[in-house]
Amino acid sequence: MKSVNVSLSVLLILLSLFSFQIHKVEGKVNFKYDNEPQEKPVEGLRLSTFDIDVTPPVGSPLAYDVTINKWDLGLRAKGIVLQGAGLPIVMCSIDWLAIGNEGMDEFKRALAAAVGSIPNRIAVSVVHQHDAPRFDAGAEQILIEAGMDPANINPTQFDGTFPREALRRLTIAVKSSLSDTKPVTHIGLGKAIVEKVASNRNIYGPDGKVRVTRMSSTKDPVLHAESEGLIDPELSLVSFWNEDKPVAIFSYYASHPQSYYRTGIPNPDFVGVARFLRQLAVPDALHVHFNGAGGNIAAGKYNDGSHENRLILAERLATGMKKAWESTKREPITTARVSWTVEKVALPPAKYLYKMQEELKKSDELLKKSSGNARKMAWLRRSQAGKTLDVKCLSLNDARLLHMPGELFVEYQLAAKAERPDLFVTMAAYGDLGPGYIGTTLAYEKGGYEVSERASNVAPEVEGVLMKAIKDLLKE
Repeated sequence: MKSVNVSLSVLLILLSLFSFQIHKVEGKVNFKYDNEPQEKPVEGLRLSTFDIDVTPPVGSPLAYDVTINKWDLGLRAKGIVLQGAGLPIVMCSIDWLAIGNEGMDEFKRALAAAVGSIPNRIAVSVVHQHDAPRFDAGAEQILIEAGMDPANINPTQFDGTFPREALRRLTIAVKSSLSDTKPVTHIGLGKAIVEKVASNRNIYGPDGKVRVTRMSSTKDPVLHAESEGLIDPELSLVSFWNEDKPVAIFSYYASHPQSYYRTGIPNPDFVGVARFLRQLAVPDALHVHFNGAGGNIAAGKYNDGSHENRLILAERLATGMKKAWESTKREPITTARVSWTVEKVALPPAKYLYKMQEELKKSDELLKKSSGNARKMAWLRRSQAGKTLDVKCLSLNDARLLHMPGELFVEYQLAAKAERPDLFVTMAAYGDLGPGYIGTTLAYEKGGYEVSERASNVAPEVEGVLMKAIKDLLKE
């Protein structure tokens, strides 16, 4: 009986050490552990910026090639830390092809720790350039478990050596930025139409099925003559101001960013050039570009792959950014009009993944055939473990900035805007890229590359899950 009393005492001590309390955040009840970061009082809304080079050195792998040289413009990781409206919020855009699965977990944990926040208040997106690295620690682990070198390009690679080093430096930069915060007294909102850049990748036949996919570039004049198809031609600009001085400018536009690639030379492509041109035009504010829901959008109608087209497309996009800047209207903002909400979603895995999983139990042939299958298995493994993805929304007065996972179809972006025409709604996709391409239910019936087993890791039912999350976030 005495030993029972001792055990009970030990249990009570342990419970007191790991006690938790229920608290309410953004209208939802959550469990908060005592060792979680506690909100520190910040007077008013404040913002700090960070911007570092994340270009891999010569000799290290890109997603599809080995780095052989450097370009005049390298790859950047840019963003802001917003304080004063609850725990700090980090919003970051990176000139890489992809970050996904456990790789995205590592980024969110590291950046949250750097600013004293929690992972679901961290939004990281990639711009999706192809002469750039990728990071998927889940795929890396699966290849290691199979005795394979994740740095081997077959046809892609998942070596996390350089991405982790870049993340270490990014974490230092984000933390260091906190020593130089500026008040945010106003936000600015502007929009403009971008001419002759985006076109829908899918061209449909009389039966409604995809007849041909017009990729980022094509030399076929017949495909150039086809219509743009369904796109969102609008570029949205959100700016943060300290009185009459801009501190940071976010641009959102939906399109794949490729002019030409597979050069072995890391570069930010035409989107990065456009961003650089605008940085020169408004030099005192940090320019951060987010790729919208451009999974089925590219420059194919206007791009034959000629190297001169990189500047042409960049100038057209920069013109749209300039017009949106000139149309920007400033308005005061207080912490009371700022909120961060998150919907956790469980996206349904594609059915073919389960068959692939069974085949891999027998042999590693599928991984030897394509290292890209490791990403698919990492995504399925996470889904089976009950892990979810975050759909995030930053509310600034009547503006809603949605940040989404996957290579999302433009239909989601257009639907979000149509859901709340009374608000300034914009969207970034290319967050966690574990799911790959995310089409609509109808798109999976119509076919095409993006919804094939090669490209998409989710089932057609994904549309219902994501649209519910979007609508819920836009209700407030």
